Amino acid sequence: MTGRVAALARHPVKGFTPEPLSSVHLRAGAHFPGDRLYAVEDGPSGFDPEAPEHIKKMAFTVLAKLPEVAAVRTKWNEDEGTLTAWHPDFGEITIDLEDDSGRSVFATWLSGVLAGKVRGPLKVLAAPNAHRFMDSRTGFVSLINLESVRDFEAKIGRPVDPARFRGNVMVEGWPAWSELEMADQEIVIGGARLRGLKPIERCTATHVDPHTAVRDIDVVPLLRQHYGHFDCGLYAEVAISGNIHTGDAAGPL
Repeated sequence: MTGRVAALARHPVKGFTPEPLSSVHLRAGAHFPGDRLYAVEDGPSGFDPEAPEHIKKMAFTVLAKLPEVAAVRTKWNEDEGTLTAWHPDFGEITIDLEDDSGRSVFATWLSGVLAGKVRGPLKVLAAPNAHRFMDSRTGFVSLINLESVRDFEAKIGRPVDPARFRGNVMVEGWPAWSELEMADQEIVIGGARLRGLKPIERCTATHVDPHTAVRDIDVVPLLRQHYGHFDCGLYAEVAISGNIHTGDAAGPL
């Protein structure tokens, strides 16, 4: 069972715009590069950068509680450490994410965008060292099987954008839902080798259209109705470092 890499994406700021990539180097034991490096805290969460620990996603400005976040378009300039954010009603700003004052400017701008929707105050957190602001403690790399998404589309009778599932590696050519059986299996993707960890249990963030910022499909109850579970996608960890590109072969050993 061999598929191919249809797309790659990172999410530099948790909850905000996915960014497509043509290739990436996966490093053994590390997270997907450039993924969830920053998060916007919605009121004090207790996060300590000197002793970083996993914090539940609802402490942040995420789609599960704030669908309006999807209306903000972001672009991270990795080389310069800057973030450009745009909103149809609030215009565009570019800030330095590596600077405390820059992060403060973004938090102030975002407070205006999300006025009346947040607990606040908002604060941009930067992940220290190897920490990442993941939904799961084991969320190193997320794989999305596009055939599973298509099967779900057929079941509910309407289009479903795979971007709702906010994955890192989108795979074409695997049988629908076969990824759910790959926990503890070795998976070769391009020049890297991964090990499946667990299916990804979905939450109400998937209910939000990533383009309109409107909750329009009750994905979680519909998954339960049609399949008896809430899963779509697979968390994996990198066992052997390597480069992967769109179009590369992908399949379990």
